[in-house]
Amino acid sequence: MEEGKMGKFWRDGRGHRPRLQKESSACSAAVAGFVEAGSNTPPRRQIGFFQGLEKGVGGFSKAWKIALVLLLAVLPASAQVRVVKGGSAKATIDWSRLVAGGAATEFKRVLEDDLIHSGWFTPAAPGGAEFSLVGSAQESGALNATIQFASVTQRQWLLSKQYTAEGGAARRLAHKVADEILAAIGRKGMFSGRIVMIGTRSGAKELYVSDMDGGNLSQITSDHNICLGPHWAPDGNRITYTAFLKRYPDVYLIDLASRSRRVVASYPGMNSGGAVSPDGGMVALILSKEGYQALYVRALGGGVPMRLTDGSRAALASPCWSPDGSHIVYVSDQASTAHPQLYMISRSGGAPRRLTSRGSQNVAPCWGANGLIAYASLQGRFQICVMDPNTLDSKMITPGDADYEDPSWASDGRHIVCSRTAGYRSRIYLLDTLGDPPVALSEVSGDWYSPSVTAK
Repeated sequence: MEEGKMGKFWRDGRGHRPRLQKESSACSAAVAGFVEAGSNTPPRRQIGFFQGLEKGVGGFSKAWKIALVLLLAVLPASAQVRVVKGGSAKATIDWSRLVAGGAATEFKRVLEDDLIHSGWFTPAAPGGAEFSLVGSAQESGALNATIQFASVTQRQWLLSKQYTAEGGAARRLAHKVADEILAAIGRKGMFSGRIVMIGTRSGAKELYVSDMDGGNLSQITSDHNICLGPHWAPDGNRITYTAFLKRYPDVYLIDLASRSRRVVASYPGMNSGGAVSPDGGMVALILSKEGYQALYVRALGGGVPMRLTDGSRAALASPCWSPDGSHIVYVSDQASTAHPQLYMISRSGGAPRRLTSRGSQNVAPCWGANGLIAYASLQGRFQICVMDPNTLDSKMITPGDADYEDPSWASDGRHIVCSRTAGYRSRIYLLDTLGDPPVALSEVSGDWYSPSVTAK
C-alpha cells in the first residue's frame, strides 16, 4: 500500500497516527473543572515479516498501522462535554523561605517545579500569598529536610514534618513532599508515580522508566528489537509489553526489582495487548490463534483464554480496563467504514458498544480512575480527547499545533501524559485537562512515545 494511505499504525501497540496532514484543529475552550471532582485454523507463525514493519502502510496512526501489519503477518498465506465548574484557579504560594544547600538544591528545585506543574499553585512574593512554604534541606550522607506548609489566609499549619532519605534520593523525596502538600489542600498528587515509555536514544527501540517529571531516566531493556505498547501492572512494579524476541509478537512481563522477564502470551499467530486488570489478576490480550484477531481475557498467571469478541475479520488493538475491572475499551475497525473506532465490552463478553463517531480515527484509549476515557482522535492531526463513556460527550484538550497521541492518565485524575510529534520528532509531554499549556518531559535525544503512567 502507498505510504500516504495507511500511515504508521501500531508503533506502540495502542492504536494511532499519520504525521502527514498540516491542518490543525483549533482547541476548544479549556476543560475547566471537567476532571475535577478467514480460516478458523491456527495460523502458522511466519518469520521475517517484521522487516519493513513501518513501511508500506501509511496514513493511519502508528498503533493502528502495526496492528494491521501484525494481522497480515499471521494470516494464512493464501458533542460537547458537560463542564462542571470546580475551583481550578491557582493559589498563590510564597516559598522564598525554603532554603537548601549543596546537593540538596536539587530537592528544592524539583519540589518547586512539581508544585507549579500540579496546576494548583503559582509563586508569589512574600506578603501577598495565600500559602507559605518554609523549610530547609541539607545533604551530608543522608538528605534531611524540614518542611512547614501553611495557609496564610486561614492562619493554619497544614503540614509540618521532618524527612530523611538516603543520599542521592533528593528527587524521590521532593516528589513525595509535593504529593503530601497537595494532599494537605485536598488535592490528589501524581509526582510519586513513574512513566514507562519507548525510546530510541540507543538507536534501537527499548523500554525506559522515568519519574513523572521526565527525570531519573533509566533504560530497562537492551533487546535491540521491536517493542510495543508497554503497560504498568497495578502494583507499579511490573510492566507488560509486546516484543519480537523470537521474530514474532509475544507478550512479556518484566519485574523491575529483579529485571526478570517471563512470557505472558505466546500463542500461534499474533499476541499483543497485555493490559492487566485493576485487581492484578487478569490480562486482556489481542490474539489471532484461531485465524482471526479477537479480544481475550485470561488469568495473568496462565490458563485458558476466554474470547470476548466474535470472529469477524476486523483488526483490533489497545485493550484497556475500566477502573472497576467490569469492562474493557478497545480499538477496532469492525464497522463498514473500516476506520478504527473505540468500542466497549463487558469482561464477560456480550455485544460491544461503539463509543466514538467523530474523527476518521479514534485510537489509543486510556480509561482513568476518574471514569473518563482519554484517546487520540484524527481531526486533521491527531489530538487528545477526553470522553465520558456514560454520555459519550467528548472534549479535545490539545492545541492542534502538532500530533498528540498515546494518552495515559496520571494518578491525580487531572493530567495526561502523551507523545507529541512535530518536525518528525516525538517527545513525551504532560497535558493539563484544566487548561495549562503542554509541558515537555523528555529533553534527551531520540524519539520517545507510548508512555504509560503508574496507577498510584
